[in-house]
Amino acid sequence: MTAPSFMDLALAAAETAGKSGEVPIGCVIVRNGEVVASAGNRTLTDRDPTAHAEILALRAAARTIGTERLTGCDLYVTLEPCTMCAAAISFARIRRLYYGTADPKGGAVDSGVRFFAAPTCHHRPEVYPSVGESQAATLLRD
Repeated sequence: MTAPSFMDLALAAAETAGKSGEVPIGCVIVRNGEVVASAGNRTLTDRDPTAHAEILALRAAARTIGTERLTGCDLYVTLEPCTMCAAAISFARIRRLYYGTADPKGGAVDSGVRFFAAPTCHHRPEVYPSVGESQAATLLRD
């Protein structure tokens, strides 16, 4: 699969989350060309403010792989990660981050605090914005 194909899987997870009444955000984590985890937002369902798609996918990937260090893994998410998720991505040592649409209000990668640019950030993934941007933005608007 290619980057757009993996983002399509993240978009499908976002759509499923939206149908459940959640904010439609989806995330997929890939290692060696294989999906190791996928999740959609579940903050309302789980009554958990940390149940963002990225956090849930990172937890699942760590369980699947058997380590908290997800080196060599790429993360695809439909919306620019917030500060909490950016920190978790850094701590997990994600290799590449692909995100769909920017979040000028709550994003922390290319918007807001720009977490990965902070001198205290321990690990900075390669960042690829605007992958599947129009589809991700449409899901959020609808």
